[in-house]
Amino acid sequence: MNLVLKNANVLTNQTLKKANVFIREGLVFEISENSCFSNYTVIDCNNYFIFPGFVDVHVHLRQPGFCYKETIKSGSKAAAHGGYTTVCSMPNLNPVPDSLENLKVQTDVIKKDAVINVIPYGSITKGENGEQLSDMNDLSPYVVAFSDDGRGVQSDDMMKSAMIRAKSLNKIIVAHCEDNSLLKGGYIHDGEYAKAHNHKGICSASEFKQIARDLELVKQTGCKYHICHISTKESVEIIRKAKKEGLDVTCETSPTYLLLNDSMLQEDGRFKMNPPIRCEEDRLALIEGLKDGTIDMIATDHAPHSKEEKSKGLEKSAMGVVALECAFPLLYTYLVKEKIITLEKLIELMHYNPKKRFNISGGLNIGERADLCVYDLNAKETVNPDNFFSKGRSTPFENYKINAKCKMTICKGEVKWQENMTEK
Repeated sequence: MNLVLKNANVLTNQTLKKANVFIREGLVFEISENSCFSNYTVIDCNNYFIFPGFVDVHVHLRQPGFCYKETIKSGSKAAAHGGYTTVCSMPNLNPVPDSLENLKVQTDVIKKDAVINVIPYGSITKGENGEQLSDMNDLSPYVVAFSDDGRGVQSDDMMKSAMIRAKSLNKIIVAHCEDNSLLKGGYIHDGEYAKAHNHKGICSASEFKQIARDLELVKQTGCKYHICHISTKESVEIIRKAKKEGLDVTCETSPTYLLLNDSMLQEDGRFKMNPPIRCEEDRLALIEGLKDGTIDMIATDHAPHSKEEKSKGLEKSAMGVVALECAFPLLYTYLVKEKIITLEKLIELMHYNPKKRFNISGGLNIGERADLCVYDLNAKETVNPDNFFSKGRSTPFENYKINAKCKMTICKGEVKWQENMTEK
């Protein structure tokens, strides 16, 4: 189907203009004020905003192995509902994608059920156990990068070996940085809330000390390196320094750490994730990291669990919350509208930077595969998990007021999500 999205505010190449978007044979064919719509299906966008489709390099789709939490179908539907056209699925699955045989279990389902582009990770180590490298050579052509997300690689020697192998394959090591020796049974941030409510805390050093270790290994190996979900002010400063030294390092943070601090915690599992919500000083340091380019991208770390797993309070609930369906609306409402960052900067963080770093195709440039989303930026909505397509319903942002609503998502030139838009 050839489509034209007319009467829209189009943000492409970081320039916003009033235009019509023509999609032909799955590609962006033209962006102009041309009003000749012959042989096109016309969708009136009613002055909504068209963005290149969001790219999330850190999601948990839970299949294979944990379909009661999420499936590739439900998770990719949720992504489309939020304006995402590409997500990269983390490898803490069963079986772990540490060999071609195990990866195929996942990719077969992706081919059958994925609504948008889903690109898998390969694990760094066998079974994510940190003891033996995965079949990285075999996996390399079929995975976006290598990660043991959910666990930090504890052994210096193992991480160095992984970096050397990844460099030889021109692949990125994507690290969940967590020093297990410093956790001491903690489950929320080791801050004022933990002390006041007699909870065991996770210290900031458990994150930033492993980042510092890994960056020393990057110096030795020259490996491409990306850090997951940073949450502390020390992490920001260490990465800032590494970039000034010329190391090939990028990092991400999530909406949770940008918008919340530990004074906002409640005795509810929807406030529990790893790393934990930190203090206000950490949050402000992350904002500065966004502004000065230290933090390259925003990823959701979408991590669905069952209602039962999230109903056991801060201490005993499973770690992880969902975010794909409310990430952009929250960030737009509380960062862009509050004039903390610009709309163009937000799109850079959610599309251009992850796309470039992870060599992901698709977008809103002429000639590209048409991956885009349409948003109403005058909406008055409330985050309501009952409306999510994800099986996960646990979010600390429940009932937050938002001023953005995804009206349509197009992936590979095809409409994957649409709400109340007129076809003519």
